[in-house]
Amino acid sequence: MSLLPDDATFHERVQDLFTAYRGRGVSLSSDDVDLVQQWADAEVPFEVVARGIRTAAERALFDAPEGQGNLRFLRACRKTVDAELAKYLKRAAGKTEPASAEEALHVARHRKLSKVAKKLGLERLTLPVPRDFAEADRQEHLVLAVLVRTLPFPERLGLLKEARRLRGGMHVSAKARREALRFHRGALLRHRLDVPSFW
Repeated sequence: MSLLPDDATFHERVQDLFTAYRGRGVSLSSDDVDLVQQWADAEVPFEVVARGIRTAAERALFDAPEGQGNLRFLRACRKTVDAELAKYLKRAAGKTEPASAEEALHVARHRKLSKVAKKLGLERLTLPVPRDFAEADRQEHLVLAVLVRTLPFPERLGLLKEARRLRGGMHVSAKARREALRFHRGALLRHRLDVPSFW
């Protein structure tokens, strides 16, 4: 995301991610801060919250009226985060160790990604089973980057220009700007190719 320290708090990580997906700098409202605190108190894994925010941002990008395709408030992500949490808890039910629950979720995500990659003609792309959410996320970005490279150059260039336009001018770190550009490029590509989210 941005240049957050390794010991960044849950709140800082969520705000940084929301800023990157929103496309411009923002300060969370008091209602949004309360919502993040509820997730933190419930010990919702950051990766689950990140997936919910990403899903809400993609929906806003394509389903919102013209010119209103950005999230304005974090609380607009509440339903998608709750849906992702329900998926996570369903897989975690009956488990005695949180690590095994996380493993089941990111392994299922890996299977879905591998299946879609083969369907799109990327059989030669080797994707080992990831060890954690972060590695699964890196694999998704790899597949999206390879898919972008398969597009004809004019389409690829147009996709990048549109992603830059949607990203907007952000006054955040270079890493957060890259993450925002990657998000918009991936969302546009999935929309264009009618590819589901791999998570």
